[in-house]
Amino acid sequence: MRSMFKRLFAVAASVGICCSCMMSACAAEKRTDKALRIGVTIYRKDDAFINSLCTDLQNIAKDKVRGENKIQLNIVDGQSSQTEQDDQVDRFLSRGYSVLCVNLVDRTAAATIVSKAKRANVPVVFFNREPVEEDLRMWGKAYYVGADAAQSGTIQGKIIRNAYMKNPKRIDRNGDGKIQYVMLEGEEGHQDALLRTEYSIRYLVKLGLKVQKLADNTANWQRAQAAEKMSQFIRQYGERTEAVFCNNDEMALGAIDAIRDSKIKNRPAVVGVDGTKAGCDAIRKGEMLGTAYNDAESQAKAIFELSYDLARGQKIDSSKLKDQHYIYIPYQMITAANVNKYVG
Repeated sequence: MRSMFKRLFAVAASVGICCSCMMSACAAEKRTDKALRIGVTIYRKDDAFINSLCTDLQNIAKDKVRGENKIQLNIVDGQSSQTEQDDQVDRFLSRGYSVLCVNLVDRTAAATIVSKAKRANVPVVFFNREPVEEDLRMWGKAYYVGADAAQSGTIQGKIIRNAYMKNPKRIDRNGDGKIQYVMLEGEEGHQDALLRTEYSIRYLVKLGLKVQKLADNTANWQRAQAAEKMSQFIRQYGERTEAVFCNNDEMALGAIDAIRDSKIKNRPAVVGVDGTKAGCDAIRKGEMLGTAYNDAESQAKAIFELSYDLARGQKIDSSKLKDQHYIYIPYQMITAANVNKYVG
């Protein structure tokens, strides 16, 4: 138990959970007959968006605890290992948790978790990394909370298109009638990465804009990897790149780091996804053209409310669900025109 506490405390600190909350969580563990226990396993604790979502989730839980409710919310780190995450699910189930919340390491591994949860009759709420649909539909008490990745890609395309319509030379700097671009993808086989990549370009093509892909590469959602990949693009294509599509803000910031370090005069337009504080700061500075806001707070609220109702055995309002299993929170466009609305 002591080693388990140390692991939980380390992860809790990384997602903004205060020490006093962890103490009350331990007290709750002794009151298993009265406390609602929600187990949360995330794919990697150093992902900026997931970190933000977990902080929001913890704050929502703390507000709920101020009433008569007794809630234990434990967040653990899957460390990018599906094996580790499966073990964490087993521990939550063996300790009698009321509901599981799972940010999958491998989206194709959901079937195993759903099967375990179903055998234990413990509801499971997947979030952020969408399971394969067939896996989610294996059980009536399996749900997904997230956002429609295709919409975020479309928003990226709109940001580029709007800038082009306002001033074609701002985007098509060489005046050849095409937008030369590079793509930084989040993760091979990841649902969001695939859809953001596809729909960002599909939107431009649908509206009749001509595009030319110079290169693409995977940077696993990480700033440092994106900076390295963007540096390679710059060495290969110099200033030919006119737009940089990035599947999230962290990679967009990495691309910006590489562009800044390269000292090229004609900087390409960079777009991201998430609307993190650092991403919004880059928009304010004019280094990022825009991003698709992934509403972490609203997603955290939906995750918690769904989990709370499931833990109490409440019937879920079907009007809140899409296709009986899904809750999608809409993306929103952020550019220099409205960025101050999203960060103070």
